[in-house]
Amino acid sequence: MTQHYDVAIVGCGPVGALAANFLGRAGIRTLVMDQAASLHPLPRAVHIDHEMIRLFQDVGLTDSILPLMRDTDGHLHVGADGGVIRYMGTAGQARRFGWSNDYFFYQPELEAALRAGFARFPSVELRLGCRLTGLSQETVQARLTLATDTGEQIATARYVIACDGASSPVRKLLGVRLDDLDFEEPWLVVDAEVDGPLSFRPIAGLPPQADLQRLSVMMCDPKRPATIVPGPRNLRRWEFMLLPGEDDQAMMQPDQVAKLLAPWVQGVPHRIVRGATYRFHGLVAERWRVGNVFLAGDAAHQTPPFFGQGMCHGFRDVANLVWKLDLVLRGLAPDRLLDLYQPEREPHVRGVIGAAVAAGRYICVLDPAEAAARDWEMRARMADGPPSTAADLIPAVESGIVRPGAGQRFIQPRVGLPDGATALLDDLTGAGWRLILRRDVALPDLPTSWATLGGRVWVEGQGGTTDPDGHLRDWFAASGAVAVLLRPDFYIYGTVSHAGDIAPLLAALAADLGLVAAEGTTWAA
Repeated sequence: MTQHYDVAIVGCGPVGALAANFLGRAGIRTLVMDQAASLHPLPRAVHIDHEMIRLFQDVGLTDSILPLMRDTDGHLHVGADGGVIRYMGTAGQARRFGWSNDYFFYQPELEAALRAGFARFPSVELRLGCRLTGLSQETVQARLTLATDTGEQIATARYVIACDGASSPVRKLLGVRLDDLDFEEPWLVVDAEVDGPLSFRPIAGLPPQADLQRLSVMMCDPKRPATIVPGPRNLRRWEFMLLPGEDDQAMMQPDQVAKLLAPWVQGVPHRIVRGATYRFHGLVAERWRVGNVFLAGDAAHQTPPFFGQGMCHGFRDVANLVWKLDLVLRGLAPDRLLDLYQPEREPHVRGVIGAAVAAGRYICVLDPAEAAARDWEMRARMADGPPSTAADLIPAVESGIVRPGAGQRFIQPRVGLPDGATALLDDLTGAGWRLILRRDVALPDLPTSWATLGGRVWVEGQGGTTDPDGHLRDWFAASGAVAVLLRPDFYIYGTVSHAGDIAPLLAALAADLGLVAAEGTTWAA
């Protein structure tokens, strides 16, 4: 018997599992399938940033996921001479987005928590040990042939999201090619349990607030570039660049791995969990939508790991795509809205990949003279301005459902409650489309389209709340805005500097979305 779904997700890694949480919350009938019968037992990705924790917050998972995380203080790059050449630290900085900038985790635990999350929703069905063997498309749906232990099954879905990884069978079935951004370097990745602090040589120019045990440290040493990152509990990760002529299999041997780790774990009890070689790539799929099928996560792009943004990209993908799917599946917006998924996400992805590739090129320098020149240049750049953070690398959304000059991530400050407690802004405003007004702005009459979207309004100071850190006050002052309109994925759709422009901004949103009125017509700006 053929079963029909609104959305089928191929691949139940973290990206597919987060997509299922968003879809489940929206009540969308969803099939999630994964060819593995159980969770992959070893760590792979290890880092996410504050924006991803905000997404977990959005679907009610912070209580279960935060205990699995270790928040840390950013990134440090050390030059060939043992001195700092780039510091992207967050120690002591205000948390304008509500959460720490950097979190490290153990992927099997994160995947389990995300799967438990979508198990809350009766509209989501999970099939494990289920392999996609065929995919065909009709005008209004896709037909999936599935291989299971009990035989072949058929399912249909209005839309399919392929979250099936870097080797993506779906991408290959669709014939989608990858744009190679000309970066490929072999690295050995080692995970270990370490029962004590790591040993670091003295580092010249280390800021006084920097704690090496709480930083992702990149050793830009031409003898062998390496990265050392913290993890939850006693977990640690190292990444060592393979040098020309080194053999992958030989470098993965236990004695060789132990030799590489030895300088960092002197006198500290430790156990190596695994050592595996990878090729760090910069790749972007040429098409992210083919008919009713969308690529997301590593199926759509692969990012060198130097700022830990690979999994973050995938989470942003599904946060962007699902709110569009929700509007289309509810009949509130036309299918063409989904064509904006790639134009919104691809420039964003390419911008971050470009920064990671640029970092990779200077990190992977093996010539001592070239490394010395690099160190001088990097220190000169560092002296030109205040330290940045990895969060500063994330660009605005520049096209699609966004007004000119907008598209940045909106802050999420803590808000003071009348009883003296505090809460994060999103917990007060609720999910979805939100209009946030400066405290001295009177709420105008809102168009019917806003109610159709389920839009919410929150006024600064509403219900006797306060702005204890001044983040909202400062944001409104710096932007010159009296109101800001947020998309469901926390990016700014647009702002206005006069209250009289609020209703036209909402009308423009309805037109941009192609929002369908109850009588079947569309609103125009």
